[in-house]
Amino acid sequence: MIRKRAETGIITLGITFAVFFVVIIGKYSALAANPKYAESAAEQRAMVINVDGGSGNIYDRNMKLLVNTETKYIAVAVPQAIDAEEAAGYAADEKEFYEKLEQGVPFTFECTEEIEESEALTVFEVPERYSDNQIAQHVIGYTSQGEGVAGIEAAYNSILRDSSGRNSVMYSADGFGRVLIGDGKNVSRSGDVQDGVVLTLDSKIQRICEEAGKKINKGAIVVTEIKTGDILALASFPDYSVTELEEALQSEDSPMINRAFYSYSVGSIFKLVTACQAVEEGYDGYMYNCTGEIDVNGQIFRCHKLDGHGLQTMTDAMVNSCNTYFISLSRLLSVPDFRETAFSLGFGREIHLCSGMTASGGVLPTAEQLLIPAELANFSFGQGKLTATPLQISQLTCAVANNGKIPVLRLVKGLTEDGRKLQNDKEPQYSYAMDADVSAALKDMMTAAVYENDASNARPFYVTAGAKTSTAQTGRCDDDGNELCNAWITGFFPADDPEYAVTVLVEDGGYGNDSAAPVFRQIADKIARSESDFLE
Repeated sequence: MIRKRAETGIITLGITFAVFFVVIIGKYSALAANPKYAESAAEQRAMVINVDGGSGNIYDRNMKLLVNTETKYIAVAVPQAIDAEEAAGYAADEKEFYEKLEQGVPFTFECTEEIEESEALTVFEVPERYSDNQIAQHVIGYTSQGEGVAGIEAAYNSILRDSSGRNSVMYSADGFGRVLIGDGKNVSRSGDVQDGVVLTLDSKIQRICEEAGKKINKGAIVVTEIKTGDILALASFPDYSVTELEEALQSEDSPMINRAFYSYSVGSIFKLVTACQAVEEGYDGYMYNCTGEIDVNGQIFRCHKLDGHGLQTMTDAMVNSCNTYFISLSRLLSVPDFRETAFSLGFGREIHLCSGMTASGGVLPTAEQLLIPAELANFSFGQGKLTATPLQISQLTCAVANNGKIPVLRLVKGLTEDGRKLQNDKEPQYSYAMDADVSAALKDMMTAAVYENDASNARPFYVTAGAKTSTAQTGRCDDDGNELCNAWITGFFPADDPEYAVTVLVEDGGYGNDSAAPVFRQIADKIARSESDFLE
């Protein structure tokens, strides 16, 4: 009886298992018959490894690449099928290579060009976004996690990222996700990305400026094409590297800010604006005897030449940068018109170049503030509340050198699809800031400031030029109690038919003639010589 019950139990258990397997098989059959799950199963048979092929390009005005100028090699490896020791010898980072290898799944690693491809090893040549000698870093900006964070990279992020190339290698894989070596691989190569953003920068001139500014601890250089307002070079110092962003963020010198966009005390360069208003009002023949100081409602203002310059014409005063002359001259002027002239020349107005790249408008004193005699006196030679950016000063110089037409400064020319043809280019835009005869008078004064001043360090060797320096007081002192001054120069060349405007700011640089003028001269000479070499 017991044996019979046991046999019956075994039979029952066997039937139960049989029914269970029938149900399971039925469910799996139903899943397999479902198109949705069948498609998923088919997809799981393919393993695709993607390798970034680079984002859209950033070009200079001559369609020369400003990014993606160099390439590197990225390999895709199948761990179980490669000679690990041999492959590691070609890896740029051997430690990282072995760490990825231990994970047991296909991986990518940077390698040298010499590595040989195989069934289990695929090599792609891809663009290196930034080079070790990257130029125009403050303009270009940088990316993080594949998105633009600053500069042109951020302003045109959607366009540049939409242009990204894509490389991939596809393997067959079993149900456990293991690559099936021997079934072949499908490799897709993106080819070179050609489309992108075209800037007004000239890479040759940008390099000249960055080289000339190597001795500038803090400051900026701007070179502008006078007749169009196109920015040919824009350099800020100190520079920074995208490979050392953490260090740059912690630096006391704040290398990541673009100093061409920041406003500073202006100093004697502003005497050009005072002279402009005076010539327009008919005071171009005004003469003044500088004794070294002038009394303004009981407040004494001193000239930098303590014993005075003596009798000065307007040109003499510009050459000698005589403060008291321009203070005296300002008393004759219509204050509202004087301020309006400064505004029409770009002071007090922001300069918008593209999304996220807008230069400060600085500070332009109000008409009410300028009714205070001491404020007007300071204003006449660029001190007091007045501040401006290197871009604004460049715009002023363009107006002087371009017969009174002030151009709208431009950094972006347009877009390109093929790296050859420019799209969306626009004609230069201008406003009239002064009459042509006033402009001619100011050009003559700036030329005289270079050639009639024996001590001038701004005089180029290979081209003629006109320029004006500044030594702008900041109200700050160094550890020894000496007042810090910003050194400026702005000028144009060639003198007879100006093509280029150059502005140099050396923050806390002292005298403009000592710190900024030699940089101006070097830039003018190198541009002039490079053009001469090209013509030859």
